[in-house]
Amino acid sequence: LYATVEAPEAPLANPVNGFVGVDLGIVNISTTSDGDCAAGARLNRYRKRQARLRKRLQSKRTSSARRLLKKRRRKERRFATDINHQISKRIVAEAKRTGRGVAVEQLGGIRDRVRLRKPQRATLHSWAFSQLGGFLAYKAQAAGVAFVQVDPAYTSQTCSRCGWVDKRNRRSQSVFECVRCGFVGHADHNAAKNIARRGVIRWGEIMRPYAAPT
Repeated sequence: LYATVEAPEAPLANPVNGFVGVDLGIVNISTTSDGDCAAGARLNRYRKRQARLRKRLQSKRTSSARRLLKKRRRKERRFATDINHQISKRIVAEAKRTGRGVAVEQLGGIRDRVRLRKPQRATLHSWAFSQLGGFLAYKAQAAGVAFVQVDPAYTSQTCSRCGWVDKRNRRSQSVFECVRCGFVGHADHNAAKNIARRGVIRWGEIMRPYAAPT
């Protein structure tokens, strides 16, 4: 059933209290600058189980196996879509409640930029980060929440406390430790804070393009 519903959009509110930065990832689907983390372990386990079942069905090469493969692909897509809906709804609601906007990274071309080992490539290519970004954009528009995309360069290597940029700051996937000021924190949370700060700058460029740096 396809149904069209027309709903009025809320007027765009000025983000007087800044932005909620959202860092998107694979281990953690999203981490906000407030420290709210949506772990991806459940989704990743589900996808690995589906991959094992697909491999088993593909080896049979029967018409019934092909039908089941098609059905399982749709089921996995719906599962991931539902999770992205829940995450984006929660983030936009928090931003609206606190009088802030939503800032995310420009993730276009991430599959070309990121180099991973062969076992991790399937996880990257099945990760619906573009869908989650789209959900955040349209839900923010419907709620009257400001939404911006910022340059993702060095957000994971920049210290959110002192601003020092160094690749040695990123000790591991989850640990950030600034080699200059000694700040220690969760790497995704630190990146989300940098994204939130860049969101304020980007919003200023949008609202005052004549004053933006060239």
